[in-house]
Amino acid sequence: MQQDARKHVRKCDKCQRHADMILAPPKELKTQSAPWPFSWWGMDIPGPFTDGLHQCRFLIVGVDYFTKWVEAEAIPNISAETILRFFKKNILARFGIPQVVVTDNGTQITNKNFQEFLAAIKTKQHFTSVEHPQTNGQAESANRLVLRGRKRRLEEGKNKWVEELWSVLWAYRTTPHSTTGETPFRLTYGTETVIPVEVEELTW
Repeated sequence: MQQDARKHVRKCDKCQRHADMILAPPKELKTQSAPWPFSWWGMDIPGPFTDGLHQCRFLIVGVDYFTKWVEAEAIPNISAETILRFFKKNILARFGIPQVVVTDNGTQITNKNFQEFLAAIKTKQHFTSVEHPQTNGQAESANRLVLRGRKRRLEEGKNKWVEELWSVLWAYRTTPHSTTGETPFRLTYGTETVIPVEVEELTW
């Protein structure tokens, strides 16, 4: 299956044109080690993009430092209320209370309500440097992968990026990570998922 995938990528025009271009040494992305799954999360908000479904123009992305699992959601605005709702629904309710959340210094992230909520659940908030936002290396890397997947799928229909976000996340979660050698799905659930190609066709 891996050989088939490599052959497909070599022949795929979009895969080649939207692949990562190494413009800076990898060491500039500072990463932290998490002591256990879902204890450290990085959060970031790329955008604005072309208006999508429900006037969504931004993404909010959260990545677990241990498993590399990514949660992402299309949002119409970047208000503090929207960010807190994402945190409660996509991180807290699914994976429990984190020990640390790493964010930038955006006003919606430094909002009093968001900080008071984190304090109430005893979650520490670490901030990236204003001059060097790449210090949140996990979130920066996740953003790059999600946005690259978005470009590949939406080259001809940019306004449908919201509807296709699920497939970008699925591809990321079921692809082995270069750091761990495992898929985020396996590290999260302890088993591999059944991917569409295993259902629809055989690999010879």
